[in-house]
Amino acid sequence: MQRVAFFEDSRAEHFQPLALTRPVYELLCGHFSNRERVLRQVQPTEWGAFCRPHLAEVYREEHPAVRVNDEHWLTTGTTFLINGRYLPAPGALAAAKADEVGVIGDTVAYLTLTAEEGLAFRSEAVDESLAQIARHRRPVAAEGTLVSYPWDIVHHNGEQLAADFRSRIKSPKKANLSAQVAILGEDRNVHVDLTADVDPFVVIDARSGPVYIDAGAKVQAFTRLEGPCYVGPKTQLFRANVRAGCSFGPVCRIGGEIEESVVHGFSNKYHDGFLGHSYVGSWVNLGALTSNSDLKNDYSAVTVPLSGVPIDSGSTKVGCFIGDHTKTALCSLFNTGSSIGVMSMLLPAGELMPKHIPSFMRLWHGRLDEIPGGIQPGLAAARVAMSRRDRMLTPAIERMLVRLHDDTRLERLSAVERMQRKDAARV
Repeated sequence: MQRVAFFEDSRAEHFQPLALTRPVYELLCGHFSNRERVLRQVQPTEWGAFCRPHLAEVYREEHPAVRVNDEHWLTTGTTFLINGRYLPAPGALAAAKADEVGVIGDTVAYLTLTAEEGLAFRSEAVDESLAQIARHRRPVAAEGTLVSYPWDIVHHNGEQLAADFRSRIKSPKKANLSAQVAILGEDRNVHVDLTADVDPFVVIDARSGPVYIDAGAKVQAFTRLEGPCYVGPKTQLFRANVRAGCSFGPVCRIGGEIEESVVHGFSNKYHDGFLGHSYVGSWVNLGALTSNSDLKNDYSAVTVPLSGVPIDSGSTKVGCFIGDHTKTALCSLFNTGSSIGVMSMLLPAGELMPKHIPSFMRLWHGRLDEIPGGIQPGLAAARVAMSRRDRMLTPAIERMLVRLHDDTRLERLSAVERMQRKDAARV
């Protein structure tokens, strides 16, 4: 395949709050985002990306050589289009034929678009455009998984971790491991990058799945890693109890107990506390003893309020979903199936926090309200946090966050009104 393009369909909105600040194909699952995984598999000469308009400027800044929301580019050659929610099985894309459309249910997972058909593609109406083009293709069942909600990524993570390990490791290496590092299970299921640093008295348990420790990672003594799991570049683990099914992106600081969770990158969970069946965005800081519930006492299916709208997950094990740049204070307690927006400030009052906290809000002494000063205090904190990791809050990122602040205003007002009604009902 010479040209590949990723697209978001209408269900991208279902991945809030995690996809408020990134396209769905940039969400971490296993070792990679879907975009990274596909590019490794097919190695195109050039690629493009179609995303929601408020993300385009930042995405162009992060990928200057990529065609972003460029419909004209599609008319200049044949392009293989891939749904950002589609996690392909190994080898599935290589076997794709130009005359077919890969579908899962009634959703397009992939198809080959000719230059002439590029004239009919409209990024603002992706679903309709693809449905029209797909009529001229032979439908085949796409091999792989189509995720629909944030918890789908978490539930699929363990399987994807194992697949990614097999796809990238033929002969695992162990870097400078002392005799006091215990490896349980088969040696071929453990890979430690040559630049990683693993202290003595670390346990790596690969009996239930592979463990991959990436470049520059540091694992402190008395950490236990249970596979399948992935420790991203320059991530540090501090006396952590890592249960199966975890992925940590680059430059994270992880401590305490973590089970079947994804931490996207540049986020801190340094202290003790439990994180289970959850997805944490970037630049998040979880204060000491911050914990979440991931199982209801009656073992019933968990409902998650995405953008304030309750969605039945159909699963009994669901934790919390936290947007970028959110901060929690000491002993913050998340209920089962909580949705926390972007750049929120959470200061607990000794009880479970609301399950839905919109973006750019403050929880203060048990009450939800607007952060004093609007978005500016959050931007100031983000500048400091990013500078500590040699990153910069660019003007493009600022403009995206300001637009999100405006776009989520009604959600914040609705949350405040909901809390006021509850308070009135108690009187």
